[in-house]
Amino acid sequence: MTTLLRTPALLVALVVATVVSVVGYGVEAAAGDPAADALGPGEVTVTLDIEHSRFSPAELTVRAGTLVRFVVENGDPIHHELVVGPPEVHDAHAVGTERFHPPVPGEVSVGPDATAMTFYAFDDPGTVEFACHLPRHYDYGMRGAVRVIP
Repeated sequence: MTTLLRTPALLVALVVATVVSVVGYGVEAAAGDPAADALGPGEVTVTLDIEHSRFSPAELTVRAGTLVRFVVENGDPIHHELVVGPPEVHDAHAVGTERFHPPVPGEVSVGPDATAMTFYAFDDPGTVEFACHLPRHYDYGMRGAVRVIP
């Protein structure tokens, strides 16, 4: 009788161990898959926090065809900006001295302890940079990237 009681218990333990292993492998595989955490397509909202002249998060993954509403929350006591776009946009801003940006898609100025918003459409796969180009901010590391996947 004790052998019979052990056999069902052993069988249940074996089934549970197998299920846990299979689920664990699936979770591990999904964790390594950037598409699993990708935002979009469609319209999404991303909050970028600024603290100590750094963006958080500094990296995002979106699907092509995603319109991102960036809500920029500046927790610093100084001005910042968010500029999103291809290299030529960043090249133009790197030599500029604009302290304030009028509302333009992908560009917004945000004052100390303030919140601002801008939109940017990510249509093509690749990597798109975002940054603050106020004097010395970019060199300090105030930049990030949006990886756009198909």
